[in-house]
Amino acid sequence: MIFFFGTRPGKQTFTLLENTECPFCKQTGTLSVSKSSNWFHFFWIKLFKISSNLLADCSHCTRAYYENEFTEEMKKGAANL
Repeated sequence: MIFFFGTRPGKQTFTLLENTECPFCKQTGTLSVSKSSNWFHFFWIKLFKISSNLLADCSHCTRAYYENEFTEEMKKGAANL
């Protein structure tokens, strides 16, 4: 009998943080946050989430921020993802 199981990424979700200032360039409304998740699957059916990652990008200075670098404002804005 053959079983197909493993991990694969889910769909990414994006949101724009309109009233949040970039800590590097101090521009407001240029940060966007993306969330990606990895799922365990069995016969290509997603069963449970293994991990998720948050990443913020500034469109003005092109600086990227990992979740451990988020300010309190960024954490509040990304809480609804």
